[in-house]
This record gives sequence, C-alpha cells and structure tokens, in this order.
Amino acid sequence: METCDSIDLNNGELIKLRLALAQAEAELERFKQPPLVVCEVKKIIDNKAIVKLANNSTFLVNILPELEGQIRERDHVLAEQRSLSIVRKLDNNIKNFAPESFRISKKPDIKWSEIGGLWSEIQELKEVVELPLKKPGLFKKIGIQPPKGVLLYGPPGCGKTLLAKALAKSTKATFIELVGSELVQKFIGEGSKLVKEVFEMARENAPSIIFIDEIDTIASHRIESGTSAEREVQRTFMQLLAEVDGFKSLDGVKIIGATNRFDILDQALIRPGRLDRLVEIGPPGPKARTEIFKIHTNGMNLKKVNSKRLVELMTGFSGADIRLVCTEAGYFAIRDKRTEVNHGDFLQAVAKVKVCEEDSTEHLKMFG
Repeated sequence: METCDSIDLNNGELIKLRLALAQAEAELERFKQPPLVVCEVKKIIDNKAIVKLANNSTFLVNILPELEGQIRERDHVLAEQRSLSIVRKLDNNIKNFAPESFRISKKPDIKWSEIGGLWSEIQELKEVVELPLKKPGLFKKIGIQPPKGVLLYGPPGCGKTLLAKALAKSTKATFIELVGSELVQKFIGEGSKLVKEVFEMARENAPSIIFIDEIDTIASHRIESGTSAEREVQRTFMQLLAEVDGFKSLDGVKIIGATNRFDILDQALIRPGRLDRLVEIGPPGPKARTEIFKIHTNGMNLKKVNSKRLVELMTGFSGADIRLVCTEAGYFAIRDKRTEVNHGDFLQAVAKVKVCEEDSTEHLKMFG
C-alpha cells in the first residue's frame, strides 16, 4: 500500500514533467513559424513601401502600424514571408549583409617607416591617394582632377598590400579590403550586387580606401563567348567599371587594385578616368634589401652578423622572403637553446628559403 509521502512525490514529478512538455511544445511551435525575409526599402508611399529582395524582385508591401514613421528609404527590414508585410526594422549597424570579408577592416597599423626600399613608390602614392584625401581643396584651387584609383602590380611578396594599409593609416581613412575572387559568386547577379554594396559602404564611411587584391580574377581580358560562370564574372567586372565611373575623384573614395598578372588585365580597367595610375612594385635591389633586412632585424638579439654578406646572398628575394629569413634564423637559435641569433643561423635560414623558392618554381613549371 502506497504511503502519503510517496503519492506527494509522484505528483511533484508529474507536475515537472507537464511543465517540461509544455515548454517543449512551445519551442516546437516556435520552430514551425515561417522565417522572416530580409529586404531593402526602396521607396515609401503613404503607409506602404516598395521593397527589394535579395533576388532583385520588387514588391509593394504593407508596414506594421506600430512602425509608421520609423521606416525610411534604404533601410533594411524584416518582412513576413507570405505577405511580405514589414514587421521589424534592422539596426543600421547590421544592415549590410555582404560576407564578412567585405566589411570594414580594423584600422591598419602599418606605418610608412615599416616599409623598406619603396621610396619612389611611396612618394607617388602619397601624391595620388593621400594628398587628395587630406587636401581636396588644393586640387579644386588648381583646377585638376586627381586619379580615382591606383593599380599596384608586380611579383608577390614585394609590398603591395603593405602599401595599401600604410595609406589607410596615414590618411586615417576607412579601409575596406577584399580579394577579387570573393566577388565571383555562384548565382547570377550576386557578384554585381556585392560590388554595389562595397562602394555604397565606402561612400557612407568616406574618406575611405577600397583595396581589391588579385583584381585580375574579375578584370582579365573579356572573351566573346564562354561558360555561364565566365559570363557572370564579366557582369561583375562591368558593374565594377560602372561603380568607378559613378563617383568623382574628390568624393573621398579611392580604389587601389593589386595584381601579380598585369599582362592579363582588361585595358578598360586602366584607361584614363579609372585606375589610370600604374605603380610597379618590383623585387628589391641591394639598397632596398639592406633597409628591409634592417627593419625586420630591428628587434632581434643579434650577435656577430654580417648583414652586408647576407644581403648579397639574398639577391632575388622579395620583402616577404627576407622577413621569412629573419623568422627562420630565430627558430634555428631557439632549437640550439640560445637567445642570440648569429650569422650561422641566418646562413641556414637563407639556404632553407632558397630551397623552398626553387621547389615552388619547379612546381609551377610542372603544373602551372
């Protein structure tokens, strides 16, 4: 026969189970609710709005009564999936739905003094990009239009990205960094839409610098026919040209393109009025290698290092290669349980990097 205590205990467990079941059913109902659609408001008409969806379709929809007067053109909103009625306004800080890589990068901390051997290139970039952003009134007084953008070209590892970041640092401009291949999208129209978003972001946060690395992936020679993917790349490229043509050289937006394949670029990109200032960033010479080596060894604990001899051995090395040599030399010292880096460590590092370079070259010959 059950006691009173056991009956009370069972009733308590039953209540807990019923509460858990009710919570589970409520959660299930929440999951069954249709998702909300993200769209952009193009125009307000009385208490209705013309909205544009991600697939570029436009609709005239209702606005929830409690949101009257709060919705503006160019706002991003959430709409009910079936009727597309606007039920919520998105915060301006999260309205841009471009991939993370297109969003505003953290302010670069690269200084001009940290870039070695590119004296004439730095001077040219200061005149073409930095001066118009800092002193636009000077160009208005003189009556000339500075270039809208610059193309940096040359072999990899020679400082193209560093120069772009140093420009953003010196001008205190918003730095928007992306890789050209990230603009190549799977579905028709997505690539050109992303290009629009990037330039819209740049205008909203001016003064700003848009840095497109590997720009040749979307700006190579156009062909008359090809696959649907190639045609989509061409559409994205045409949108890029349209955006460049759509702003003035003193609007506070500058474009910097970078490429290792100048030979395959479409001439439409580098004609006057677009990226018409071409700056070649080539491999560093002896004097430049000496300065780069000095920059990268500035904080190292060195002992009896013949830097002049090492610079001679690093003939043909890029700035990135020289930095790698310094890092590898430090590792050789660590393996020998030393806190000082000597000349022998650097010799081993130079040999290691040189072997890697030769192996990479052979690989490109075989499979490139």
